Amino acid sequence: MNIPNTKDPALVCLHPRTRFAQTQFPRLTCGAGKFRLIEMLVTESSLAPAPAPAAVPPSQSSPGWKQIITSVEPFLQGVGQRMEAQTGEFEPQIAAYAQYALAAQGKQLRPVLVALSGEASGGLNDSHLTVAVIIEMVHLATLVHDDINDEAVLRRGRPSLAANWGTEVSVLLGDCLFAHALKLAASFPTPEICRRVASATNTVCAGEILQTRSRGDFEVARGDYFKMLAMKTAELFALSCQLGGLLNKATAPRREALHQYGLALGTAYQLYDDCLDVLGSEAAAGKSLGTDLAKGKMTLPVLIVRDRATPEDQLQLRQWLGNWDPANLAGVVGLIEKYDAFTESRMVIQRYLSAARQALAALPASEGRAGLAALTHFLAEQTAALGVAY
Repeated sequence: MNIPNTKDPALVCLHPRTRFAQTQFPRLTCGAGKFRLIEMLVTESSLAPAPAPAAVPPSQSSPGWKQIITSVEPFLQGVGQRMEAQTGEFEPQIAAYAQYALAAQGKQLRPVLVALSGEASGGLNDSHLTVAVIIEMVHLATLVHDDINDEAVLRRGRPSLAANWGTEVSVLLGDCLFAHALKLAASFPTPEICRRVASATNTVCAGEILQTRSRGDFEVARGDYFKMLAMKTAELFALSCQLGGLLNKATAPRREALHQYGLALGTAYQLYDDCLDVLGSEAAAGKSLGTDLAKGKMTLPVLIVRDRATPEDQLQLRQWLGNWDPANLAGVVGLIEKYDAFTESRMVIQRYLSAARQALAALPASEGRAGLAALTHFLAEQTAALGVAY
């Protein structure tokens, strides 16, 4: 794995509350000293890309998902049971809606991060379960609203809430989930948990608004793109990791290490998901390829092409994206191949994963820290496979 060249001037801070000082790859600085700057290289469009990381053969691969979560499976079962129990806290007339929404959990990645961070900072207790439920509920609320914005008919293989009960019910149900999560957060004896959950929820929603406003904007700056990723996805990853340590009264440096790990991993995860829309398979993506492009979302491979392409190819790309048809996807992929955007996209993800592993160095060796590191290797393998079918 290549280690980021921290002497390079093209650096990205993982926290969204930033000012942009450069045009294409800004160096972002965090205000008030609250967040430590993780310096990492984001490859310049004008530079020749580094070789793509090779896929690891299965026999030599890092642990699979099931192996990674083995130690926290009882914890995840507890989260699932508590999520189900929360439906009884809603008005009887809307309990069925809440139950449907709360049953849409996938891999429970955020609860996994709470659990592994707790294990990495002293162990798990009942408060970690409650925090995991809170964060997962916030996440599911964002998915309810996402499906409305995206006019999505399916969510994880079944009809979305909006498809079943309409937009009005779905908007209000998402609001109810946000409110209930904050109600649970307020039950802690210290206001710090509720304060952090509320702040992160605000950041996620603001990120979604920025992304919605940027749809169809061919000229969106790469710095703004990375900012939106940090806000709408990485923020909850960071919250999960930080609260996992906070509940154990971990030292400030260790909480900060967990926070920075979560920001880096969350950004890498969203970058991977964005790339999957054009570089992956429909089986892996769980949706039709080109869905993001159809909604006017500019993603990293497309931004790389835009910045490297000749004026003629830029015009063609703009026309394809501005008048989207599924048949345009092959042409977009052709341009991604032509300008070697596959390689750079994978390398940017790998650098964020490298930064996440570097953050873990501040934590003592433990099963939890090993699990957090294994997550980065798992995502690195998925990233290395991007684009192999083309």
